Amino acid sequence: MLTQIEGIHHITSMARDAQETDRFITGTLGLRRVKKTVNFDAPDVYHLYYANGVGAPGTVMTYFPFPNIVAGSRGAGEVGTTVYAVPEGSLDYWTKRFDEHDVTGVARETRFGETRLRFDGIDGDGFALVETKDDARAPWDGAGIDADVAIRGFHSASLVLRDNGGSKALLSLMGYTPVAEEGGVLRMKREGGNGADLIDLETSPDAPVARQGAGSVHHIAFAVADDPAELAVRAALEAEGFRVTPVIDRDYFHSIYFRAPGGVLFEIATNVPGFDNDEDMAHLGEALKLPKQHAHLRAQLEKALPEIGG
Repeated sequence: MLTQIEGIHHITSMARDAQETDRFITGTLGLRRVKKTVNFDAPDVYHLYYANGVGAPGTVMTYFPFPNIVAGSRGAGEVGTTVYAVPEGSLDYWTKRFDEHDVTGVARETRFGETRLRFDGIDGDGFALVETKDDARAPWDGAGIDADVAIRGFHSASLVLRDNGGSKALLSLMGYTPVAEEGGVLRMKREGGNGADLIDLETSPDAPVARQGAGSVHHIAFAVADDPAELAVRAALEAEGFRVTPVIDRDYFHSIYFRAPGGVLFEIATNVPGFDNDEDMAHLGEALKLPKQHAHLRAQLEKALPEIGG
């Protein structure tokens, strides 16, 4: 069993409108935009990162907003629900806030004894808030939301699968342990992790295969401390027969990718160098930052990309 993986690092979704997505994540959920850059493979499309105040791994939601993308079709082989942790007793505040902001799909439920509030993202993506106790992660304090109700970071993510056997074995290799099972959902936990410690495996044998589009999670990334830890994980995955990419420099972390059993795209991402690699912590996410291979396109991109909030 691997010991290097610390929990979720980030989750990346696809969206249709950069401006609406930015308003929803910063204005409704109260997260901080910590990076405004572009897709490495499609530089005419933003890559937007949102997190707590310091962009800590385990708090980072990112988006590729493709203006003409079709809506995604939900199903097996994807992250079905991205779940954030909020303090105990805060769901009444969030229920009222979601009503004021016309958020759809709002419903309260209980899973594994935890109270949670489901809601839709701007493109129908699945989200939930879960009340947790003694979460030490500091929330972003620049959104006008009191700290005693503000989002702390990820609580968990749910993977929708027709069969959970392969993913259970993979997560066990990655250091996760089964801790509970309820209603066709197996919960696995990385003990001593970074706070974003839980993965729920939702088994739905008759679910259609998910089709990627607006509202779909593109991939889920798991955190490791540094490059040596990532290389150790890569070697272990290859030894188990997984086809893993070479290490790719993403400017703010180094990544490897592979397809998990059941179809979900996994990434392993380093905690370093971090989002203050190319701008001061006090001004994260304000200026357009470009990968070096796209730096020559700055004038063109600044004219073509839509303006998003300051």
